[in-house]
Amino acid sequence: MASGEVILGDGSYAVTLEKRGYVMAGSWTPEAAPEHPQAVEQLAIEFSRAGADVTQTFSFWCHEDSLPKGCKYTCDEINQTSCDIAKKIAKKYGTITAGGISQTGNFAAWKDAEKTKADLRRSIEILVKNDIELIICEYFRNINEMECAIEIAKETGKTVAATMCMGPTGDENEVSVGECAVRMAKAGADLVGVNCLFDPNILLEVMADMKKSLELFNLHPYLMVQPLGFRCPDGGNYGWVNTPDFPFTCEPRQITRFEARKFARDAYNLGIRYIGGCCGFEPYHIRAMAEELRDIRGRLPLSSDKSDYDLSAHKKLEDAFERYKNKGSIEWWKSREPNTGRPLSTPFCRQDQPVTIHKGIFRP
Repeated sequence: MASGEVILGDGSYAVTLEKRGYVMAGSWTPEAAPEHPQAVEQLAIEFSRAGADVTQTFSFWCHEDSLPKGCKYTCDEINQTSCDIAKKIAKKYGTITAGGISQTGNFAAWKDAEKTKADLRRSIEILVKNDIELIICEYFRNINEMECAIEIAKETGKTVAATMCMGPTGDENEVSVGECAVRMAKAGADLVGVNCLFDPNILLEVMADMKKSLELFNLHPYLMVQPLGFRCPDGGNYGWVNTPDFPFTCEPRQITRFEARKFARDAYNLGIRYIGGCCGFEPYHIRAMAEELRDIRGRLPLSSDKSDYDLSAHKKLEDAFERYKNKGSIEWWKSREPNTGRPLSTPFCRQDQPVTIHKGIFRP
């Protein structure tokens, strides 16, 4: 990044693997790594072929207290398999290995800070043991816990990224996004940003606020964003989790590949140099982002050999068949408002406590 490169992250693991039948919705824990390593590896391959520069370990929410009842594996066993898969993919595709650690669930109101630190340290130790290159402190809702995680991660000497999961109202205690950004940078994070819970449009607004605050304090970490792949302008403080559609009927909210392209360009223009996706970002979204930024990155991903990224094939079809009218136009696709196909579909659900849309837009 210091030399001007743009790093593309990978995308959804837990949510995608749940749809494929390897993860339990509600638990969201990564025991699929030792149970079905071939499934996790295949998804990592797809992201790499799609243009991801990073292969992240499937270690989300892996704390002993959060493992589902009856799980046959320890956190160390799960994380070791996850590291093995990431390193195997990195060797084949030349990706950067990254290990994610997440909030522990033990931190509320500082009730158990020592246990929190012990859980975080244990999660990081196995990443260091496997020489994972980048530590990502992600999906933290509490800036105090995030500062604690950054401090422990920095002790390793590794590059440390820090991404809060929050919308415009800030963390779970309503500490503003600007203050969170400044505190993450002062704690020593090399990359600062947000991930998950909210869609690209919302998180780019959050990133703009974070950038403004960082510049005000003369802090210059690299910026990083990995948003949700589902639109949730009607989400509450917990984003898509607050919507009635979570987690089983979110498919109509899925962003399109052209919305992913627009997000990648807008993120780059905002000065963000680590651009990825979280829940709902499928390999084809990452491919679309890589194709959009091919003028910056100077290359196309491997899987673009099967992609009509410039619509040249569809332009020929448009010329030949009336039913393909407009299908060869990038502008047409980028300006589309996709239909759900459901006659009684409404633009928004009826969220009781939205934080991103004025309540007046909702019907009583």
